[in-house]
Amino acid sequence: MPRFLTALPVFNEAAHVDGVLDEVLRHVSDVLVVDDGSTDGTSDLLAARVARRGDIRVVRHAGNRGYGVALATAFRETVDGPWDGLVTIDCDGQHQPQLIPQFIAACTDPAVPADIVSGSRYLRRLPGDSLPPAARRRINAEVTAEINDRLGLTLSDAFCGFKAYSRRALERLRVTEPGYAMPLEVWVQAAAAGLAVVELPVPLVYLDLARSFGGALDDAATRLAYYRHVLDRAEAAVAAAAGGPDASV
Repeated sequence: MPRFLTALPVFNEAAHVDGVLDEVLRHVSDVLVVDDGSTDGTSDLLAARVARRGDIRVVRHAGNRGYGVALATAFRETVDGPWDGLVTIDCDGQHQPQLIPQFIAACTDPAVPADIVSGSRYLRRLPGDSLPPAARRRINAEVTAEINDRLGLTLSDAFCGFKAYSRRALERLRVTEPGYAMPLEVWVQAAAAGLAVVELPVPLVYLDLARSFGGALDDAATRLAYYRHVLDRAEAAVAAAAGGPDASV
């Protein structure tokens, strides 16, 4: 049987972390938490859990380095270990750990193997779906459409953090974007590497309607412009690595 690591990037999730981990461990046994410099007691909770139960492994960043950096750590830990792939799931209660086996199955299906299985909140409406904040839904739709147009993909949700990656995918991805725009860099690199991508429907759940994206990025127009900058930069980096016409950009 394929062996997948499940990783949770965590920053200041003291209210959720133990409950989410309990639920994750009902469905998988190999779990990594990347604690991205939490300051609210999350780190102490994780240390106590490791000492008491030893049912997870924790890598802690000394300071808050960003969502993308936390996932890059999870990528590296997977490739450096015995794993056949990686599942990433957020720790804020928005994702459904019971779906993890479906993501692994889709990533290892011998009939239609996928290098990246990406959750989509917009592929299909599901019972109990939340109503997304208008600005966040609009930006997701605009950026997803632009990615599809630029890269020839057929995504319906560019930003969902619930994903499964094959080892082949992880060995080809070089994540450098530190923040929430990290998935855009992944899509550019995945398209350039010819990785097979499939989406799975997941419930649309918004628990933190006032989530901060960090400083100026809380402004929707600024955030959208930054996302397009990340796409431009990622495409230029891919072209430069290939020695293409945009190598000097």
